[in-house]
Amino acid sequence: MASSKRVVNEELIAQDIKRLHALGYAQELFRAMGGFSNFAISFTIISILSGCVTLFYLVPTTSGFAAASLGWPLVTVFVIIVALGMAELASAYPTAGGLYYWASKLGGPAWGWYTGWFNLIGQIAITAGIDYGAAVTVDVLLHAWIPAIPATVGSVLGINPATQWMTLLIYAIILVIHALLNIFGVRIVALLNDISVWWHIGGVLLIVVGCVGASLLALQFNPGAAGVCCAAQVSSHAVHSLNSAGTVFSVNQAFNTTGFPIWYAFLISLLLAQYTYTGYDASAHMTEETVGAATRAPWGVVMSVIVSAIAGYALLMGLVAATPNLAAAGGFVNPVLYILESRLSYVFGTALFAVIAVAQLFCGMSSITSNSRMIYAFSRDGAVPFHNLWHKLDAGRTPRNAIILSVTCAFILAVPSVFEYVAYVAVTSIATIGLYIAYVLPILLRLMAKEFKPGPWHLGAWSRPIGIIAVIWVVFIAILFMLPTATPLSLNTFNYTPVVVLGTFLIITIWWLASARHWFKGPIIQGSEIELEAIERQVGDTGLEVEGAAGAGE
Repeated sequence: MASSKRVVNEELIAQDIKRLHALGYAQELFRAMGGFSNFAISFTIISILSGCVTLFYLVPTTSGFAAASLGWPLVTVFVIIVALGMAELASAYPTAGGLYYWASKLGGPAWGWYTGWFNLIGQIAITAGIDYGAAVTVDVLLHAWIPAIPATVGSVLGINPATQWMTLLIYAIILVIHALLNIFGVRIVALLNDISVWWHIGGVLLIVVGCVGASLLALQFNPGAAGVCCAAQVSSHAVHSLNSAGTVFSVNQAFNTTGFPIWYAFLISLLLAQYTYTGYDASAHMTEETVGAATRAPWGVVMSVIVSAIAGYALLMGLVAATPNLAAAGGFVNPVLYILESRLSYVFGTALFAVIAVAQLFCGMSSITSNSRMIYAFSRDGAVPFHNLWHKLDAGRTPRNAIILSVTCAFILAVPSVFEYVAYVAVTSIATIGLYIAYVLPILLRLMAKEFKPGPWHLGAWSRPIGIIAVIWVVFIAILFMLPTATPLSLNTFNYTPVVVLGTFLIITIWWLASARHWFKGPIIQGSEIELEAIERQVGDTGLEVEGAAGAGE
């Protein structure tokens, strides 16, 4: 059995390398990732226990429970459509360049240039958003266990310098650990990605069953006192039951702190879901390390979104149904910790919050993996300054320098959050807009392309309508998340997202017109078949001798 599986894996790897050669590249990266692992990295980066928890504050500050109960399924429909369009392209062009490679092949170097840079900036921003959010979560958790560690409510109206500097220190430590894991623990990272899937699903089940179950048991055995908070620092407001469907699915002006009409506040709250649904392009960036990439990577893209959709909605509905006092949650140091402590006691509440913190650490680790592969591929084609440095592989065939660049840029991007917390909110918007622009440009070009040869995974007649809807949705959210998020406008409430996004567009346009158009010709051809094989001999084996091909049969 093991022998036949190995033969199948070797045949798939041989086909993958042949396809990669046809695209012009040598097999330099280590190809040993199976279908489950490819799915796992995208699922981990989406991380419902990261995005849903980090931006849960939008629920009590925009439109109330509807931000989760209605916003999540609304966004989910369109995200799945975008994912389907991306998956078709991942099958046609299974290379680590991913989005920018697709755009270059379908529209030419200029389209590849813009797509690549928006993808790169979006990936750096999402790494910053994930790991800084994880640092905030860790800080809040440590404060719960050791009150002397500073942690206050992050707000655009008030900043506690001690908290912000502590968060930045934790953030730096997290980035260093993630960089070291990606550089020296490639096999460990692959294993942790697989574990992360079950950690996330198990964490969601524990939180939902715990909160809902505790509420029902309290009502059963102590009517009139169900949900009384068990920690001194949590509001003692008594809740007699779970929130009703009428409450959970309502848009409530009482929770609108934006200063805008409630319909606008609800639209702002869509960032909760849209930001969470980022990073699933990782499955495409890992194609040169995936066995059977032309079919397994597309499924990784789509299934990571679908599984996240189901688990994420269960998590959010469990939290909003069990919320004892949404107004109190919004004023607590972390609204999710408030819910967990209120329903499950201080001990079990903080224990589950620790589960969330670990999930966020998994997420950040995987984000750096994906980000570094994109930097590696973009540099391989000469698009990034000092590209030879970032394209270089270490002895373990890992893009070490690209990993270091990824974490360094992510750290710099989050530094302004020390002085203005609104800067972190802007980072989440930048990540969302930057990535989705990069996601949709190749889909747009696919719609305009006169010649397109689909891969083995394709949409058939559905390709065009799916592509059109995807483009319309991304245009909508790109405009939405650059609009003001609070009024009256001031330096503390100003949305800096359009400054960064439009500024980035201006810079890469000037760069393109003044210089890059003369030398950037899109994806390069590394050489003839003989030259590609010579490159592969220089970096080591091509993966054919890998024992078992690490989950490749999944």
